[in-house]
Amino acid sequence: MTTLEKMEELLSEMNQSEKLLLIQKIAQTLQDDPTGIISSPEILGGEPRIAGTRIPVWLLVQYQKLGAGDVDLLQMYPTLTAEDLAHAWAYYRIRRNEIENQILENENA
Repeated sequence: MTTLEKMEELLSEMNQSEKLLLIQKIAQTLQDDPTGIISSPEILGGEPRIAGTRIPVWLLVQYQKLGAGDVDLLQMYPTLTAEDLAHAWAYYRIRRNEIENQILENENA
């Protein structure tokens, strides 16, 4: 049995909520291009942030580390979308050290 055939079998056993969560997880793994993240020296000192906002990636990562999930963050920041968060998580995966340093700098500020 191929992996795809196994997945099709598992899908038939899943409810709609589980399928939606699976779609989100698949989308996150496919999202390795943090397109929606920008940096400009005149805003937040150049810290990478969600495009069109003043919300830095490090802040979202820090909230996640403290236990906030995507739903919590979307409620806290109603202008954000699930796609924005996917971009932030992709950016963090690619530039983990940079974001960890920004978290430390902001904790010590």
